[in-house]
Amino acid sequence: MAVAAADLHLGAVTQAVNILDAGSLLAAFGALGVAVVLFAETGLLVGFLLPGDSLLFTAGLLCAPGVGGAVHLSLPQVLASAVVGTLAGSQTGFWIGRRGGRALLAGGRSRKLQDGAARAEEYLERYGHAKAIILARFVPVVRTVLNPLAGALNVPTRAFTLWQIAGGLVWTFGLTLAGYALGSSVPNVDRYLLPVVGLVVIASLTPLALEVLRSRKRRPAARQGTEPVETPSAPPAP
Repeated sequence: MAVAAADLHLGAVTQAVNILDAGSLLAAFGALGVAVVLFAETGLLVGFLLPGDSLLFTAGLLCAPGVGGAVHLSLPQVLASAVVGTLAGSQTGFWIGRRGGRALLAGGRSRKLQDGAARAEEYLERYGHAKAIILARFVPVVRTVLNPLAGALNVPTRAFTLWQIAGGLVWTFGLTLAGYALGSSVPNVDRYLLPVVGLVVIASLTPLALEVLRSRKRRPAARQGTEPVETPSAPPAP
């Protein structure tokens, strides 16, 4: 009887979880959910829709001592889970790309995923390995696609590992501690959790939107540069 009740409760919790909502994930799985989500977002191509930025910020906010509510997390556990999930996920994505090659990305049907792959490759070409790997952490979709793309493009393993660790630490610690600082300094901020998370989502999508606008501006310029120049024909000989 007790086992059946536990199974029923677990089934109800599982059905109620919204994997795209940071608060729902944290309420259901706690710090473990942080590790799993970040591993999927950074290591598996299917994870590009998961809420990495808002999850880290919300988890940090729910660690603050002044935040009440049903969910309260441990800051050391959240930071450890976030670091393990994102570093292990990124290295797994790199290994998948090294094994599967560019055909792995070319076979994806998602337009959003294809655009992310194009931007990730542009990052690598424009900024070099170090800067591109670190910057990609802060751009949704790109941080999912860049890891397997780096493996497919034969980025040196040592260089990728070094810079993905550096970028992963800055990203996870920065967003988590920002949420923790807000929760510690603003009384009853958990009452406004939804609009706060909404602002974080908007801020995380801003680099993506700016990059899309830049790419649209570059396309007409590139087309003008490739248009053939008509040369005046010589007058007919008398």
